[in-house]
Amino acid sequence: MTMTIEVKICGLRSEDALDAALVAGADYVGFVFFARSPRNIAPVAARVLADKARGRAKVVALLVDPDDALVADVVGTVEPDIIQLHGSETAERVGEIARRFGRPVMKAVRVADASDVAAALAYAGSAERILFDAKASDEAGALPGGNGVAFDWRVLAGLDEGIDYMLAGGLTAENVAEAVRLTGAHAVDVSSGVESRPGEKDPELIRRFIRAAKTAKQTATATEQ
Repeated sequence: MTMTIEVKICGLRSEDALDAALVAGADYVGFVFFARSPRNIAPVAARVLADKARGRAKVVALLVDPDDALVADVVGTVEPDIIQLHGSETAERVGEIARRFGRPVMKAVRVADASDVAAALAYAGSAERILFDAKASDEAGALPGGNGVAFDWRVLAGLDEGIDYMLAGGLTAENVAEAVRLTGAHAVDVSSGVESRPGEKDPELIRRFIRAAKTAKQTATATEQ
């Protein structure tokens, strides 16, 4: 039996985009709480969308090096299923947030080469899942994610099969099947790859991405035959 890929659509801000994601079969819907991001959304606005998603997809709250007050606000208002930490949080901080707020944590790790993948294993005991994303530019003001940049997926080839991870970074409907083939990933995350411009999700691109991701295993099997 071919395993279906889990799909996360991140950075949602509108009902149209959320509806497209839910109808197409997204497994996770993500909301960004980071002021500098074009995908930033207020917790009260995210709550309306999150309530619509409950029972249909898991709600993910993305935070970047948050203090406890911000985590408490987001968790109390949005009631996410999962907290995603996308900054420079240590393994200790990840574990602390998971314990204090009673939510599983997914830790994003930015990858440039195999050494970054190896370093990510430090989070295996504190994060329920690791999200491998492309390392951002060193330029001042660069965002920690959602930049539409991919890393060399082949660096994940030797990853321990016991590590639960999600693949992100520059994914689109056109390349997600290849990314899955090269990495063996069972879960993928997209943000800028389904946007018409930064922060503006395109419902048709969302539908195309989810369709491509959900059939990626079949596509890979067909290619190998």
